Amino acid sequence: MRNLTEANLTDAVLARLQDCDDPRLKAVTAALIRNLHAFIREVEPTPEEWFAGIRFLTATGQICDDKRQEYILLSDTLGVSMLVDAIHNRKPAGATESSVLGPFYVEGAPEQDSGADLAPGEGPGAWVSGVVRDLDGHPLAGALLDVWQTAPNGLYHVQDAEQPEHHLCCKVRADGEGRYRFRTLKPVSYPIPTDGPVGALLERLGRHPYRPAHIHFIVSAPGFKPVITQLFSEGDPYLESDAVFGVKHSLVIDYQPEGDELAVHYDFRLEPVGA
Repeated sequence: MRNLTEANLTDAVLARLQDCDDPRLKAVTAALIRNLHAFIREVEPTPEEWFAGIRFLTATGQICDDKRQEYILLSDTLGVSMLVDAIHNRKPAGATESSVLGPFYVEGAPEQDSGADLAPGEGPGAWVSGVVRDLDGHPLAGALLDVWQTAPNGLYHVQDAEQPEHHLCCKVRADGEGRYRFRTLKPVSYPIPTDGPVGALLERLGRHPYRPAHIHFIVSAPGFKPVITQLFSEGDPYLESDAVFGVKHSLVIDYQPEGDELAVHYDFRLEPVGA
């Protein structure tokens, strides 16, 4: 087609997909083109504005490295990560709800038995315990809980050269009755990184960058779907305005005094594979 106009351009671009032999790729690309063109028609950006958007995306990619994923941060702050998660993890009644993985998960945390201390010599600490169960309430022996969180300074170990590797991270193995228990530090609310393009965008939008205090988990057991989730601290001032929209009521926990430290109990429930 030689005579491309505002009226026929979208159809012309879509027509170029006719020889694509991957049905899913073809459908996804077509939807992207239709919606992106609709966005352009609604907003009518100037060429200068469009180029500013391209510069923003370029800068977002340039700041990414093996320890920082600015595109995940962008997805999180736009609510896209949680929408993808909600669609992909439509849980049956009673199953532990999911939340975002976040950009600072690192594989390879050491595995320890139930009762592990993630913060030896630091405190006061917080004991987190519970049982990993199936949807009928039966305990799942030997379930694995991959745990990570920020230090009291609001930084994950991968962000902070002063912290030892895998600080406040661990893979905790539940016992034969599905029970787990570990000692950590009560998490603190913290700002997501604001020194990059995403932080600058939030400031321009008048949004704060804070996440409510939480502990991350990936809970798994053979024959069951792993759940990626977070447990949030009751009373945190950012529960209603999480910068990445990750809070769910069922994931809010209330720490209670236990001697000189704190304690909280939470049972995870996993759905079987194929449910």
